[in-house]
Amino acid sequence: MTASMNTPAGMHPDEWAARVELAACYRVFAHLGWIEMIYNHITLRLPDRVTGGDKQFLINPFGLHYSEVTASNLVKINLQGDVLDGSAHRVNPAGFVVHATIHGGIEGAHCVMHTHTTAGVAVACLKDGLQQTNFYSAQLHGMVAYHDFEGITIHAEEGPRVLQSIGNKPAVILRNHGLLAWGASLAQTFAILWTLQRACEIQLATFSMGGAEAVIPVPQAIAEKCTRDALQFNPNHGAGQDVFNALVRQVDRLDDSYRH
Repeated sequence: MTASMNTPAGMHPDEWAARVELAACYRVFAHLGWIEMIYNHITLRLPDRVTGGDKQFLINPFGLHYSEVTASNLVKINLQGDVLDGSAHRVNPAGFVVHATIHGGIEGAHCVMHTHTTAGVAVACLKDGLQQTNFYSAQLHGMVAYHDFEGITIHAEEGPRVLQSIGNKPAVILRNHGLLAWGASLAQTFAILWTLQRACEIQLATFSMGGAEAVIPVPQAIAEKCTRDALQFNPNHGAGQDVFNALVRQVDRLDDSYRH
């Protein structure tokens, strides 16, 4: 992706590039319908070459719809929630707590995405969660973690339990709550979340036709093979960048104002 305007004075070009990419992702989510009014979050950690080694990340300004997010109105904060770029916009504590926990506690978590889609929340409410019964869930074998519901995520003391629940698994089902994914890049994180979301959609549709007892399970050996063969998360095959770029091109044809 390339920015459509010059980097603002005093800003590192890599920070501007990150802002444009993240703003594009918010518009992609809006395009896909992965929105919950003004809530939920996508965050992107800035490279160390920009921050000098401090863990800083970009988050959406609280109160704006995803379709209103732009590169310039994203808010730069640190792990303590301090606003670092002079933005007058607020940051939603419910987003900051979980995202800061993951950015700070998992070294490879450069991007974190969280949604409350109907299919995602529905599967998160099932005792057995996501089941190995479809093409998409089979590609996530051994990649899905669960965290028990503790209420609205605004309390920092929940953070260590979140990290313990996640371990090293990048696809997360927050029980009774929704979906979350993290990854080494925005595109990889998107690919993980898209696969998890699609798996939940298919499970919701399948179970509505006859219940769990009517579903054909995918054998573990086949699921393991599917996960090994899946290309969309693999850095050697672009880690989802081609898919994300294609969606950004769709957004650009509709409205490229996010680039400003």
